[in-house]
Amino acid sequence: MLKTLLITSALMLTSFANMAKPIASDENNVMPLLNGHQIPAVTLQDVDGTSVDLATLVAQKPTIFFFYRGGWCPFCNSQMGQLKAIEPKLIEMGFQLVGISPDTPEKMRASLTDQKLDYLLLSDSSLTASQAFGLAYYTSADITQKYTASVVTNELFTTPQGEKRLVLPVPAVYLADTKGLIHFQYVNPNYKVRPAPELILAAAGLLAK
Repeated sequence: MLKTLLITSALMLTSFANMAKPIASDENNVMPLLNGHQIPAVTLQDVDGTSVDLATLVAQKPTIFFFYRGGWCPFCNSQMGQLKAIEPKLIEMGFQLVGISPDTPEKMRASLTDQKLDYLLLSDSSLTASQAFGLAYYTSADITQKYTASVVTNELFTTPQGEKRLVLPVPAVYLADTKGLIHFQYVNPNYKVRPAPELILAAAGLLAK
C-alpha cells in the first residue's frame, strides 16, 4: 500500500512539473515549481541557436538554474556577476550553472561577451520554460509601455482580456540533481531582491553531500 502511494505521489509530481502553467496575472500570482518537483521536459536554445534539452542537461551533473529578466535589467546583470564569482566553487562541488531568460540567442551572446561569462545561457524567448516552471506573468500596462518604449524588444503576449502585454519570468533559482529532482528553489516576486551567493553555496553544499 505504501509503495503504491509513493509511486502515485511521484507520478503526480512529475505530471504537475510537465504541465504548462498559465501565465499569471501579475508577479504575485505565479505558481512556481517547488522542492520535490521534477525539472520540466523543455528544449531551449543556446547562444549559437543549438537546441538544448533540460532533461538531458541535468542528467550530466547537478544543475543550478537561474531565471532572469534579460540582459537589459541591471539587477539581473548584478546577479550574473555574483554567480560568476562563485562559479569556481560550484564547479568544485560538481555543479553546472545555467542561466535562462527571454533574451534571444543574439542578445545572450552579447551578455556573455560584455560580462565575460563562462556558464551556459539559454534563450527562452517563447517563455516555454518560464511557463513550465510556473514563473511567467503579465506585466502591467504601464510597465509594458515603459519597458517596450526603452529597453525591451520582446514579443508581446495577449492577455485573457485581449490586451497586449509584456511577459517576464519572476527571477528564480533552482537546484536539481541528476535525476531532475528539485532540492532547492528561491522565487521572489520582487525583482530587486536576489538570493545571496552564500545562500546558493550553502544549498549546493547540502545537495553535494
